[in-house]
Amino acid sequence: MSPIFIGLMSGTSADAIDGVAVSFDQDEVRIHATQSDPMCATLRCRITDIMQGRNDDLDSLAALDIDLSNAFAECAVKLATQLKASPLAIGCHGQTVRHRPERRFTVQLGSGAVIATRSGIPTVTDFRSADIALGGQGAPLVPAFHCDVFGSKEEDRAIVNIGGIANVTLLPKNGGVSGFDTGPGNTLLDLCYRRHWGGQWDTDGAWSLTGEVSHTLLARLLADEYFSRPAPKSTGLEYFSPDWLAKSLIGNERPQDLQATLRELTATGIATAINEELPKARAVYLCGGGARNSALKQAIDVLIPNTKVASTMELGIDPGWVEACAFAWLARQRLEEKPGNLPSVTGANRATVLGALHLP
Repeated sequence: MSPIFIGLMSGTSADAIDGVAVSFDQDEVRIHATQSDPMCATLRCRITDIMQGRNDDLDSLAALDIDLSNAFAECAVKLATQLKASPLAIGCHGQTVRHRPERRFTVQLGSGAVIATRSGIPTVTDFRSADIALGGQGAPLVPAFHCDVFGSKEEDRAIVNIGGIANVTLLPKNGGVSGFDTGPGNTLLDLCYRRHWGGQWDTDGAWSLTGEVSHTLLARLLADEYFSRPAPKSTGLEYFSPDWLAKSLIGNERPQDLQATLRELTATGIATAINEELPKARAVYLCGGGARNSALKQAIDVLIPNTKVASTMELGIDPGWVEACAFAWLARQRLEEKPGNLPSVTGANRATVLGALHLP
């Protein structure tokens, strides 16, 4: 039996810690167990504060790091108890609270020492630093995994991960993988929804469908230089923030129209990347939380004619677990001392082994 690895993921939306226990047998990815622990309101508030530059003094940052590490460890232990065999290692992405590749740093909270000690399982963390040290963006890292498990020799494909930020992996059938962050994913959609409703997100994009797209506002948003900036490029919530959105608003927008416009912003960023960089793509597979937004999926479909738009479930992996699987895969790469980054994606000077290994 192939060894089992645990992947732990907390995305930019900070709504939950997702964990998966998975094994890799050549091209087959086998999921043995899954676990999703909702982020408690207090932790989420502290994460959001630090992301937005509030209460981000060193003491507050360190305290949050320890509390998040304990939450990651708890998720890993729950997964391990569901397994017949002990996992070989944990790969923990951590919680991104600041991403500044233009300043040569990125910050993910989640102490590998704490997670390894509490879980009793070797833990790999800090996946992005080595790539940044080599001149890369440190992101996105999932394209290497996408290429390994979703690549095809029969058709050009794109894999789109829609979390708080959206990123695309372009997989030409003749090789030459590339990828980058396309801009906002769910972050601004969730922000707008929460300001007007009690829930966390616009289920299936239903509320967005009650509004009308403001093409004038959409054009103002898309005029931001990030969208025309050449790859490699990556971004985060500190860039596409509430303040970023507010600068383009007049103030009299109907909330449902704003939601519809933000849906089109996310869809247009994704579709433009695919249409311009892989125009012969015949299949686009969505993963991440945004893959569950049927209105967003439809908007992407309209903007990429003659191309199938589906979820990664058609490729054998539930869209909600793809990113956690990727960090389990990156943990395997670390233990086998194999590269985990793609310089064609991140812009690093060379491929390198990623992550710091902590033993229990």
